[in-house]
Amino acid sequence: MIRDHFRVMLVDLSSGRGKVADLEGRDTVAGGSGLAAELFQKYGRPDRSWDDPEQPLIFAIGPLTGYFPLMSKTVCAFKSPYHDQYAESHGGGRSALCLRFADLDAVVITGKAARLSCLTLGSRHLDLKDVEYLRGADVYATGKMLRRTEKGSGHRSILRIGPAGEHGSAMAGINVDSYRHFGRLGGGAVMGAKNLKAFVIQGNGLFPLPENKEYAELFEEVYGKLTGTDMMSKYYNLGTPVNMAVLNEIKALPVRNLLKTSDPAIEGITGERFARDALLRNAACSGCPIGCIHIGFVREKFMGENRYLYRQVSYDHEPIFAAGSMLGINDCFAVLSLMDAIEKMGLDVMSAGVALAWATEASEKGLLSEKETLLPLRFGDGASYREAVRHLALGTNEFYRLLAQGTMKAAAHYGGEDFACVLGQEMAGYATGEVFFTSQALGLRHSHLDAAGYSYDQKHKGKDVAKAADFLVRDERERAWLTSMVACLFARSVYTDDVLAGCLRAVGYGTLADRREEAVHHIQRLRWKMRIRTGFDPESVRIPKRFTEVVTESGAIDGAYLEVLKKEYARRIKELAAEDAS
Repeated sequence: MIRDHFRVMLVDLSSGRGKVADLEGRDTVAGGSGLAAELFQKYGRPDRSWDDPEQPLIFAIGPLTGYFPLMSKTVCAFKSPYHDQYAESHGGGRSALCLRFADLDAVVITGKAARLSCLTLGSRHLDLKDVEYLRGADVYATGKMLRRTEKGSGHRSILRIGPAGEHGSAMAGINVDSYRHFGRLGGGAVMGAKNLKAFVIQGNGLFPLPENKEYAELFEEVYGKLTGTDMMSKYYNLGTPVNMAVLNEIKALPVRNLLKTSDPAIEGITGERFARDALLRNAACSGCPIGCIHIGFVREKFMGENRYLYRQVSYDHEPIFAAGSMLGINDCFAVLSLMDAIEKMGLDVMSAGVALAWATEASEKGLLSEKETLLPLRFGDGASYREAVRHLALGTNEFYRLLAQGTMKAAAHYGGEDFACVLGQEMAGYATGEVFFTSQALGLRHSHLDAAGYSYDQKHKGKDVAKAADFLVRDERERAWLTSMVACLFARSVYTDDVLAGCLRAVGYGTLADRREEAVHHIQRLRWKMRIRTGFDPESVRIPKRFTEVVTESGAIDGAYLEVLKKEYARRIKELAAEDAS
């Protein structure tokens, strides 16, 4: 049933109770990213710390979730432990479709449970259970136990944290259905601060589809474009790991803490090598016919006489870069083993890998000793990194506790800020040039997905500041619209403006389709307003010196151009937030 309002479940962990609220604004904020920002504006506490019990943890889906393929993401919004400001993290898996079948557009979780707990909700029930027996359990053990104990009909999604989240690490993510994550900016720590070990969504309600001819025809058209052409074959075939060889070839792949941008030994961790030697199977988020999730395997000898355990590990370009080239590890199975160790503890792979790369170089330069690192850190030494991951997640000593709050915080204390590869947070796996560095450093989520700066660097060789800033503002706005749907960004070439408008009309949201331009501008401004209201100052962002030392196929980074572009984009961001200051 199409609704003009949002149906939002408000959960108070302190009392263990919840209630459903009907909120207006469908034609203004659409859903997803827009709805999350609107809910934070309503329920967030900008002047309080990220771990204040009254700070909300928000999960939101879009108006097309469940109706069309690849509308498969959920937006998770919170005040981040990384910078104590508004943040978004996007995750796939089954969570979005489960919320749709639970007849909810969003869930807002506030309060703090008295003991470590698991929240379970569906279309007709809400339950908060004591799970103190899971304290200290890793994400895999937690998921295995909950699959046995949380019975129910229909679709089910299990969101959980590991030890890193329980210990308040700003690098702690939220694991979703084993192979997907709300990975960046510390959502796992927010759950930990609320004594919430897990959140189980049971999609046990009904979800009727539109019966009009227009919807059926448009669904077939979209489905055909996604599956019947070569448009999406990249994501199913080698997947995003294909980027490893491509970026290495154009000298744009971060290697050994960005000391280099290419490595002749990279062949061992290319997408082709993973597919040939380590790929076990493909999987997909619910509602997706593509199957872009690539799952490899690692094996571990647990007894003599050749007895082995096999574990399945999902991989993409960014985790391979962070646990591979950034740490000088060039064996696909060693990379998978390290990724497995990181995710088991509930850490974000990109954040952990880049942090350990900085710590390795800091050790080489004599800024850190084994008194801090507890073991020797050397580029290429996967076994040592796997042990370091445990210390990072548990905060074993002062050094690891500080590093877990962000690489730049550790660098400010121990030295080495100039070579900390931090662009708002630990960098993503692209060293393409000035536009990407500016985009991630100042982007709303400090994500490589805020705008396609990495693509702009490769396609535009000039240094036109106004043109580049125009692109960043425009591309971020277009992506904000997609993430308000909430569409997988892999499908952005299919879900053009006209197609999205048609989809919205076909399911009954004609007014939103007609007001698209007004809505998307409002959403972009609202998100920036939430970020700035919680303390973000784009003009104060500093890009570390290491990024000015990069040399790509296009030549050396132009530090002056980078600085001017950063200032101009910061100015545009502040203008956007000010426009919606009412």
